[in-house]
Amino acid sequence: MSGWFGSLVDWLDDRTGLRAIRHHLLDEPLPPGTAWWFTLGSLLLFLLGIQFVTGIALALYYAPTPDHAWDSVRYVMTEVRGGGLLRGLHHWGASIIVIAALAHLVRVFVFGSYRKPREVNWILGLVLLLLILAFGLTGYLLPWDQRAYWATVVTINISRLTPVAGDLVAYLLAGGPDVGALTLTRWYAIHVLVLPPLFLGLVAAHLALMRRHGISGPVTPRPGPTQPFFPYQAARDLAVACGVGLVLVLLAWRGAPALEPPADPTSSDYIPRPEWYFLGLFQLLKYFPGRLEVIGAIVIPGLVVTALVLLPWLDRGRTRAWRDRRPVLAALVLGLAALFTLTGLGALDRPPAASTAWNVQEMAGAVLITTSDRCGRCHGADKVAAAIEPGRFSRPPDWLASHVADPIAIAPGLREAPQSNEYDTAAIIAALARFRSQAPPAIDETTARVVTTVNRECLPCHTLGGVGGREGPKLDGVGSRFTADQIERRIINPYDVKADAEMPGFDGVLSPETIHLVAQWMAAHKESE
Repeated sequence: MSGWFGSLVDWLDDRTGLRAIRHHLLDEPLPPGTAWWFTLGSLLLFLLGIQFVTGIALALYYAPTPDHAWDSVRYVMTEVRGGGLLRGLHHWGASIIVIAALAHLVRVFVFGSYRKPREVNWILGLVLLLLILAFGLTGYLLPWDQRAYWATVVTINISRLTPVAGDLVAYLLAGGPDVGALTLTRWYAIHVLVLPPLFLGLVAAHLALMRRHGISGPVTPRPGPTQPFFPYQAARDLAVACGVGLVLVLLAWRGAPALEPPADPTSSDYIPRPEWYFLGLFQLLKYFPGRLEVIGAIVIPGLVVTALVLLPWLDRGRTRAWRDRRPVLAALVLGLAALFTLTGLGALDRPPAASTAWNVQEMAGAVLITTSDRCGRCHGADKVAAAIEPGRFSRPPDWLASHVADPIAIAPGLREAPQSNEYDTAAIIAALARFRSQAPPAIDETTARVVTTVNRECLPCHTLGGVGGREGPKLDGVGSRFTADQIERRIINPYDVKADAEMPGFDGVLSPETIHLVAQWMAAHKESE
């Protein structure tokens, strides 16, 4: 090497020891037979780099408060150029790094690379795997949508099963008695401030011990000279990293999972689901109900981790050859079979998908929001408050409910509260919950007239689409039982149909045209729930 470039390299080498660093990184001697199975460690470093870079980029936009967390994630996905791809890389990268870490553990297990003198490095690798799962667990809460919130509630409830200190552990994780603002701030701090430096420090120690003891190589030593890491093994590592990187980009191109509605602590019917790499544990808990839950949550996972930690001393085989380690390899096969079976069962045992159709109450609320003076007197272009648009606001549910019920309490500048009744208020609150993530369907003038009437006059006593009162019979599928004319007669004067009817007649309360439209609309509901 000559000329100015050679002089520059000589200068850097004199100041930094550049050639010695290059020699240390690229000229490591590898035993004969080292091949594709030994690329998984480098793949993990590659994926780790992607997670750190994309995580830093996401942190530039993220606001770790309940009022803004969901909206900041939505902003990244809808407003930031390439934001959907960025979040997709981080989300799918988390899944792929778990798969790569498990594959690396299995490779080390099968090749017996945990045996003397590599026991400490094996334990460090197990700790790193647990930290990767901790990254996934703490990052899951950050979008602050329904899925994230309720999965975290389940996690903290499981932590209460910790022997002796269960309540203390749960309190420390939640930051209080319930999942809330302190929980989100605490998990965000763990995710970006505590875990990264701890993880990087252990990775450095893991690599240092790996270089100290060298790569174990095949289970049966092969004759022949050693080969330097570069270019042979480096080329394999690069090929694997490029292949997995391409898969990651293709997955990210599809985007991360869509945001569910913002976290609603008052929801009572949401069925939580963990990320796929916790599905096995999630399924295991189902086999240990009640007081036995601690067995599935703490005892069995604790025994598995303990057995893995003690593996270098439990393995009594004379050599690393597979024929000398049949018991531990059989245990590995059984363990993987159990893991895959539980994960598969957990994936198949899915709750029914929530309906995306707006019910009559929500449609009535959407009509009131967009066409009446109830909200329009303040919200809209050139008015005191911003227009109400899907995905454009992130107020918590309790604030919205208070604002709709008593606007003056939230906006004291109003001289008088808009006229209201409890059924319109309930409809607007229900519609706002949907507005946070989903636009309403197109509602024509006739349908708008019908749904607002049904909401005010029918839902106080009857249930339709899962909402309403319980005093009268359900209206779902009413068109399968009665014709439009029969429904209209019942609305006008129920006593003509049933002498002891408790429902009041609406003749004179509603116009004949409105009654006719409601009857026609009801007759179209032919499918019972």
